[in-house]
Amino acid sequence: MKRKLEKLLALVLLLALAFFGGTARLRDSGAGAAEAPPVTATPDPIEAWNPDPDAPPLELNAPTYYTLHFIGDCTLATVPFYRGSDVSYEVVVGDDYAYPFAKTVEYFKDDDWTFANLECALTESNAAADKTFLFKAKAEYAKIMSEGSVEFVSLANNHTFDYGQKGYDDTVAALEAEGIEWIGRDEWRVYELRDGFRVGVYSEFYDHLDAVQRKMKALAAEDGVDFIIAAFHWGDEGSYQVNQDQIAKAHAAVDCGADFVYGSHPHTVQPVEIYNGVPIYYSFGNWTFGGNTNPPDTDTYFLEMVLARYPDGHAEIAELKNVPCSITSEPGRNNYQPVVLEEGSEAYERVLSKLDGSFAGQNLTVGYGLGKDD
Repeated sequence: MKRKLEKLLALVLLLALAFFGGTARLRDSGAGAAEAPPVTATPDPIEAWNPDPDAPPLELNAPTYYTLHFIGDCTLATVPFYRGSDVSYEVVVGDDYAYPFAKTVEYFKDDDWTFANLECALTESNAAADKTFLFKAKAEYAKIMSEGSVEFVSLANNHTFDYGQKGYDDTVAALEAEGIEWIGRDEWRVYELRDGFRVGVYSEFYDHLDAVQRKMKALAAEDGVDFIIAAFHWGDEGSYQVNQDQIAKAHAAVDCGADFVYGSHPHTVQPVEIYNGVPIYYSFGNWTFGGNTNPPDTDTYFLEMVLARYPDGHAEIAELKNVPCSITSEPGRNNYQPVVLEEGSEAYERVLSKLDGSFAGQNLTVGYGLGKDD
């Protein structure tokens, strides 16, 4: 595991948050939003050094590259009130498990890992919790994730136990039947990618700051972990601003060894921060989201991260690319099928403004008039 100084130096040289050839923009803690010069596409570094593929390597310290993608909330169900209606997730998607990722799977299918927040139970249980917003889908809907080339999901969220322990156990079984790795609430685990590249993940939903620090230190002390992700379910629903609890936990995770921070829960896109050389993505927003049939905000994005592991054992972020998207490919309704936005379009630029913290729109109002939720 590289040290923080190595990360900072590497990111100063390599990190520019490229937006499909757009201008690199990011929010740096303590420095406000910063503008960087335009980023242009560059050839593969190995090919650039060795234009003849049959020639021996010219760089003995050439790294191995790994491509990871990160997306937001995947809620594969509609609330009970709308279940069965023509606009429900269940009716629109039906048994076409490839449909939700049909317009984006091309970006994920050849990578090493795609990471999502799965915010529903996959179960036939009817033992519902006492809350308004309940999300469950049949076990076969795990195939939506595998068809979308999602290899990993976090279950650290407020809908994991919508249908109790039985619903949770059924969800885990459905994921494992599809070969999808997962992590539950407030725990850490280590996962192995190709060539023995080991990724440590800590997931948090209920933990307080002291627990975050304790568990992150334990994960960082694990032998042979190449890269550490801290995944938090946090923040204020509908808000485009980051709150102090998010900042405190994110900074603590980085101080204790995190190489990247992934955030979910607000259902909005929130700013990115670079803290001590480590990127903090406070909220990825929604992805294929059955929680609202026509949401007022359809903005989302995915992150493409390229990691480089060198022969001396250290790993670092070589590239970050934010790709603005919409959660629906049909205007005026949610068809639960995300699509990449046209570069330079109004929606494309709006997503970028949310990521760099310059977005000036009003926060969303999340209604809970039908009852209560957590």
